[in-house]
Amino acid sequence: MGLRKRALISSTLVIVVVLTGTAGFSLIEGWSPFESLYMTVITLTTIGYQELKPLSDAGRAFNIFLVFFGLGVVAYAVNNGIRVVFEGEIQKAFGRRKLEKKLRSLKKHFIICGYGRMGRIICKELKAKGVPFVVIEKERQELDADDESVFIYGDATRDDLLKEAGIEKARGLISVLSTDAQNLYVVLSARGLNPDLLIVARAGEENSEQKLLRAGADRVVSPYYIGGLRIAHTVLKPAVVDFIEFATKSENIELQLEEIEVSGKSSIADKTIHEAGVGRELGVIIVAIKRKSGEMKFNPVHNTRIKAGDTLIAIGETEKLAALERLAG
Repeated sequence: MGLRKRALISSTLVIVVVLTGTAGFSLIEGWSPFESLYMTVITLTTIGYQELKPLSDAGRAFNIFLVFFGLGVVAYAVNNGIRVVFEGEIQKAFGRRKLEKKLRSLKKHFIICGYGRMGRIICKELKAKGVPFVVIEKERQELDADDESVFIYGDATRDDLLKEAGIEKARGLISVLSTDAQNLYVVLSARGLNPDLLIVARAGEENSEQKLLRAGADRVVSPYYIGGLRIAHTVLKPAVVDFIEFATKSENIELQLEEIEVSGKSSIADKTIHEAGVGRELGVIIVAIKRKSGEMKFNPVHNTRIKAGDTLIAIGETEKLAALERLAG
């Protein structure tokens, strides 16, 4: 049972006992409500003051019942109250230590600023891919008991919170706060704290995109622009939209569209697609190759050479893509 629930049950039981005692003395002895309440309180607290007025036999019998029943309830409430206070503090201390331990162990992770509708989707996708992340959010969230996501509660625009989230050793930062001004502030702070950080920011207004890029964002995403394009393409090219959605959803285990970086020690580096056996042996289709220089080569042919530092955009079954990733690494 949770601390909050135990505290609520204890409070309710004490109120019920006090009201029962007050009503009992009023009905049996004919005392005023205040006199009855006073008699109930001094009985339950075992202070030992003398009775206000002589009790009748019925009043004494009711008082015996109140002592046995009421003292048990009060003892239960006091015990729960102590446990709520001490366990709450202990849980808070252990929770803080656990968070600090997790934060110390994180590296090459992403920092998600904002856990609204967009933030939740981003975290879900990162979790599905096994990518570590830290969320900075103002409002406390009700999470599942088995959810081990790392949350830091506070204002994401503060430098100390970004440092606490491990921005110096982070791989990237995604800012999806509610206003463009907040996202701009986060981008400025993050770029100052880590010049090599990959920063992606959300833009609500059209004229905010260039400001965010000038502030240091690597990529700026406008949900309204993308949403408008998606709706238009759904009407004009529904099959294309269905295919892209099918290939990019993390829940889909049959087919995935992935990007795979080729390392300098890879066995497929400096080989053609045919020599690497990507299509013939693995059954993976290379849709495009992004060169280290940033040049994008679409629909590469079988004799296109794969170079170290290239990023392969490939489509295929998840197991075969994992095999290609092992070769590329």
